[in-house]
Amino acid sequence: MSDVRVIIQRDSEREERVVTTGTTAAELFAGERTIVAARVAGELKDLAYEVKDGEEVEPVEISSEDGLNILRHSTAHVMAQAVQELHPEAKLGIGPPVRDGFYYDFDVEKPFTPEDLKAIEKKMQEIQKRGQRFSRRVTTDEDARVELADEPYKLELIGLKGNAAQAADGADAEVGSGELTIYDNLDAKTGELCWKDLCRGPHLPTTRNIPAFKLMRSGGAYWRGSEKNPMLQRIYGTAWPTKDELKAHLDFLAEAEKRDHRKLGAELDLFSIPEELGSGLAVFHPKGGIVRREMEAYSRKKHEDADYEFVNTPHISKEELFVTSGHLPHYGDGMFPPVEFDGQNYRLKAMNCPMHNLIFKARGRSYRELPLRLFEFGTVYRYEKSGVVHGLTRARGFTQDDSHIYCTKEQMPQELDSLLTFVLDLLRDYGLDDFELELSTRDPESDKFIGSDEAWEEATDALRLAAEKQGLPLVPDPGGAAFYGPKISVQAKDAIGRSWQMSTIQVDFNQPERFGLEYTSTDGSKQQPVMIHRALFGSIERFFAVLLEHYAGAFPAWLAPVQAVGIPIGDAHIPYLQEFAAEAKKKGLRVEVDASSDRMQKKIRNQQKQKVPFMIIVGDDDMNAGTVSFRYRDGSQENGIPRDEAIAKIVDVVERRVQV
Repeated sequence: MSDVRVIIQRDSEREERVVTTGTTAAELFAGERTIVAARVAGELKDLAYEVKDGEEVEPVEISSEDGLNILRHSTAHVMAQAVQELHPEAKLGIGPPVRDGFYYDFDVEKPFTPEDLKAIEKKMQEIQKRGQRFSRRVTTDEDARVELADEPYKLELIGLKGNAAQAADGADAEVGSGELTIYDNLDAKTGELCWKDLCRGPHLPTTRNIPAFKLMRSGGAYWRGSEKNPMLQRIYGTAWPTKDELKAHLDFLAEAEKRDHRKLGAELDLFSIPEELGSGLAVFHPKGGIVRREMEAYSRKKHEDADYEFVNTPHISKEELFVTSGHLPHYGDGMFPPVEFDGQNYRLKAMNCPMHNLIFKARGRSYRELPLRLFEFGTVYRYEKSGVVHGLTRARGFTQDDSHIYCTKEQMPQELDSLLTFVLDLLRDYGLDDFELELSTRDPESDKFIGSDEAWEEATDALRLAAEKQGLPLVPDPGGAAFYGPKISVQAKDAIGRSWQMSTIQVDFNQPERFGLEYTSTDGSKQQPVMIHRALFGSIERFFAVLLEHYAGAFPAWLAPVQAVGIPIGDAHIPYLQEFAAEAKKKGLRVEVDASSDRMQKKIRNQQKQKVPFMIIVGDDDMNAGTVSFRYRDGSQENGIPRDEAIAKIVDVVERRVQV
């Protein structure tokens, strides 16, 4: 038997090893139980892959991104096998790994119930313990159609083999442009076929290599994401390298559920999304209106200090405006259908920039006016599919804190630098401080982008330089740019470590050209300005939701709808607290008195549920001494504070925007 030489690559270390022909990747990494696959010449391979002479082989750890995907995709296969063992009539859709887990779609007569999920999970545990082997085999389209004749959705995927990216989200886990493969689940002892699925792989060696998993929920999902296709039933699950990691993830989800802005919005009486209005269209209640007003007021003040000029634009315009801007040809699917009157088509605006261009163009402009920074709290409307609408974070009607800066090319680098600093500082003022930046560039192979290569390169370099000056992690996002220019996105982590996309800054050489924008330069010639798009919150509604979840409803006092509540020990103390509240209101504070018939302890519990920053408790001793007692959200108490000092302390906490 001849020898083969392979190179084992581990991070920066390279090891040359001589092995016999037929040696598998599993044998290369024998005894390393955390290795679940190998990367050979850049491609992921099962551990059963036989290495060839001269190949470079890199081990794939189960805890790596690729390793987690392999673990979760393998678990999805086990789930599908369990479903078909319990529900033989079930037809298979797609089952890819996703962030933190996996799903699989099934065509079944009735939706899955919680009891069904328990039974499926129990069956999965049985399959896992059997240690079935995942075995890859190459097949042809014709043979696969014969084997999978009873699986109509798989047959459809075979027909889409060369165009998997357009087949559906997750379709590339099953078919691609290369060879077609099927994975068999084989009995560990006899080698008999237990189950099979169309799949590209790779997979774990056996089902026993699945350490920890749990099924989470089920729901409806259209086949290939189209409402024109059948509704399938999707089961979501999660899988992790250890039971401890699974428990930590479930604990994280439980905490995230407590912080769900939709749940807190109802509990704290902040907002609602009435069915009568329609999905994705929210109304803010008085308390939510206070939070929103404070958010907007502080932002407005900061923009005034930074020399922004405030404008207002209508909610609807002639359709031709969005043709000129390029949005209708490139973004038409995200806009609501036209409304026809006076013989013309009108559109609800999905973005503010075309109208800001008209403001710039309304009269002649001089270089002396630049940079011109226009700002608007502008409400826009976007047609989001019902499956992606989610509370305030993915809505159909929302208000952007939108600004467009018009400057010369020479001013652009400095403007981007100061603009990014302004954005990050303002986000920090709202209590977010863990950031990374994402630089989205265009895909040179795609035809969705407009503008010259030179303009794109210049804009991208300017954004990259501004980002690097911040000293924050900079993550590339190839192909993720808007159709008209590159962008920087600020990603902010919340209190429990989730990353949210916040502000975006986009350079645009194209809209000024499409609208014929120009200014008179120092030599009297007409020049085209550079346009910078910037949304700081993204949308006020979404930022409201992020802050609500970040603070778990316990807003810092400056944002809290009610900053302090007076709680009398007895009815005799109500007038004293009402006087205190009146004094506090003169200082601009939002203070109420609970004069209800509830007992004091119930009043305290009620205000704790409402997450009020300060509870002002008063009994005979405080009333006689001219003092009050503070009770905080955590249950701690500070007694005997003179009234003036108490009000001054609340004012100080509000002005410094700190949490208590």
